[in-house]
Amino acid sequence: MVRRKWAAFGRRRGPGRPRISEECRQLILRLAKENPRWGYIRIRGELIKLGYVVSATSIRNLMQKHGIPNSPRRSSVSWREFLRAQASAIVATDYFTVDTWNLRRLYVLFFMELSTRRILWFGVTEKPNQEWVSQQARNLTWELQEQGSQEKFLICDNDKKFPFAFVHVLAGEGLRKIRTPLLAPKANAHAERWVGSARREYLDWLIIRGQRHIERVLEEYVDHYNNARPHRALQLHPPNRGLSRVSPEGAIRCRLRLGGLLREYSRLPCSAAA
Repeated sequence: MVRRKWAAFGRRRGPGRPRISEECRQLILRLAKENPRWGYIRIRGELIKLGYVVSATSIRNLMQKHGIPNSPRRSSVSWREFLRAQASAIVATDYFTVDTWNLRRLYVLFFMELSTRRILWFGVTEKPNQEWVSQQARNLTWELQEQGSQEKFLICDNDKKFPFAFVHVLAGEGLRKIRTPLLAPKANAHAERWVGSARREYLDWLIIRGQRHIERVLEEYVDHYNNARPHRALQLHPPNRGLSRVSPEGAIRCRLRLGGLLREYSRLPCSAAA
């Protein structure tokens, strides 16, 4: 019996399946997180292309160990991810109000390009009637045509100041309006964030005298926002400026705008500084 026992032990197979290397494990987790619609077999096929031969069972066990569910449970797309994927074809719009020194209420309608966070157009009025709003829609379409943009959707809320004629003008230019749900400001979060930035950075610190005054102030701020203000979603670069390396040499110039409420810093060329 002892002989048979140890003889059977001697006939046992050697070590089982080799352990997955740490580099391969990290790669599996990375593929699973970056591609939520990929299943085990899809990830295994991608690993084979990269020189790793791993079974689908090992991939499944590793994902379960790190709390990563299978593709059907992690493939749902959030509203933020949907907007990010479709940003190049979306324009966001919204209203906000400004009160003058004599308590007149003015309405500001603005349009933002989501992919670049650039303000495309804005208008100010005391009475946002159907004719005025329709004209702002035409101004937007002309601006898009001039810039050669290919936006297909416009996000707005359920405000009654967006009349049927507004929708009709946009539809004639190939822009489809998408209304956000009721009482859901996060569905148009980019436009809401711009309103908050405008109020915090200058509107709350100015006494507005009238419509012409707010138009001049908005023109100044929109130019600052599009060309000089760093944006967090654009790696802290302005919407209208790409990534460019600036030499650390030369004098630093500070430009004051709106009476010093806004400051823009730039570096002068060495020749100009000398």
